[in-house]
Amino acid sequence: MDLRPRASHDAPTPRCSVVGRGRLGTTLARHLADAGIDVTGPHGRAHDGDDATVVVLCVPDAAIADAAGAITVRPDRLVGHCSGATTLAPLAPHTAFSLHPLMTVPDGRTSLAGAPCAIAGSSSAALALAERLGTACGMRPIRVDDEDRAAYHAAASIAANYLLAVEDLAARVAEDAGLDRAALAPLVRAAVDAWQDRGAADALTGPVARGDDATVARQRTAIAGRLPAADLELFDALTAATVRLAGRAAAPADDRTRVAAGSVPC
Repeated sequence: MDLRPRASHDAPTPRCSVVGRGRLGTTLARHLADAGIDVTGPHGRAHDGDDATVVVLCVPDAAIADAAGAITVRPDRLVGHCSGATTLAPLAPHTAFSLHPLMTVPDGRTSLAGAPCAIAGSSSAALALAERLGTACGMRPIRVDDEDRAAYHAAASIAANYLLAVEDLAARVAEDAGLDRAALAPLVRAAVDAWQDRGAADALTGPVARGDDATVARQRTAIAGRLPAADLELFDALTAATVRLAGRAAAPADDRTRVAAGSVPC
């Protein structure tokens, strides 16, 4: 993953066509239009792209190859997708690029401004175009090579999607105790801010970090008596992961890299 800016933005931006009428397609088309780029769409998945020299596919990963196959191959046309985990291979034989906003898009009104975006290109022109489009939408382009795509996207899924699974468990436990999820929100925001500022090991607080096994045991008993067995399994897995994190926090600073790599017992 290369964080350095790559391409010049001097070349004129050709006409773009967005394919995919979901949340991301709607959001991206709006951002491109707001940036003054000549854009059509969002169109349905069968759109042939003949109204543009740049086609951006905002379709599910499994539909990328079929959507790309509907577009006529031309030497002056670039075709890109917005998948995080997918390589450029499904776009062949087009000159290909990818542009994946590192941002959750819950609806078509989401702002992408300030978010990183992962880019790649099968040529220097394709890479430059991906950077230009990302920058036009107010995003910060980051080059992610094909061999790193799955790991990059796994990190994004863990950080956003899996976090919501954990917060759902917390909300249901809170609800059973007479609180709504809004009561937990300031705590969640403070924890995320601390993680961003200091990293997880240094931001960790709570009974596991203090070695308070009795409190953790009382928490486990409460969950076992109120929620299904699958939720208790999740609690146990999260507790075990937090114990390992606490072990990293307790390690000398110069040992933490080796702890994270698994070469020092936690």
